[in-house]
Amino acid sequence: MHSVRQWLAEARSVAVLTGAGVSAESGVPTFRDANGLWKQYRVQDLATQSAFARDPKLVWEWYNWRRSVLAEVKPNPGHYALAKLEKRIPKFALITQNVDGLHELAGSRHVLRLHGSIWEVRCIACARQSVDLRVSIPDLPPICECGGLLRPAVVWFGEPLPRDVWRAAEAAVQASDLLLVIGTSAVVYPAAGLAQLAKSSGARVVEINLAKTPITSEIDEFLQGPSGELLPRLIA
Repeated sequence: MHSVRQWLAEARSVAVLTGAGVSAESGVPTFRDANGLWKQYRVQDLATQSAFARDPKLVWEWYNWRRSVLAEVKPNPGHYALAKLEKRIPKFALITQNVDGLHELAGSRHVLRLHGSIWEVRCIACARQSVDLRVSIPDLPPICECGGLLRPAVVWFGEPLPRDVWRAAEAAVQASDLLLVIGTSAVVYPAAGLAQLAKSSGARVVEINLAKTPITSEIDEFLQGPSGELLPRLIA
């Protein structure tokens, strides 16, 4: 950990990639943790374009449940540590695979959301996108002003990442002195390729996770443990 502290102290440009493990420490359930009704559904039944076309009300009922869960969840010390780190580093980018908005709640400002936000909606007809912070959206499925159906503004299975966000993420990683990879399985591409991109661009890569992943053997340092414990110690 001493080496990583030193690298952070020296770095002028830092990029961070976070995954579900960071939110799990706040109590955010994964799909497999869903209780009751939702256990009978596969993720493909609810998080794809075809599922939405088949039964938009069902999909929205699931997202209303997810919103209700997230409304009760708070950022953990790992989220707050990253927000503090952002203030110290001249050039900082936080790239996240999470859609829950907890990084922003903790105070992070420069967040690149690879998979969108559960707190935003997008019209499938006119493509207008807007913030909707209601815990439960009534009158499902919701309708846009243009008359089109509104969908959650998240990336579903089979959909590409938003091009502008992905390009910004690549640029941030290529320009970084140090990349922190935190709480991600490192198996979902293209995000999993950011560690290799950082290495090929000359950056050091540090992984913080509960268990080793496919990238562990290729990076500079692996810190095993909860990010909510390790990150505050790193920036102390």
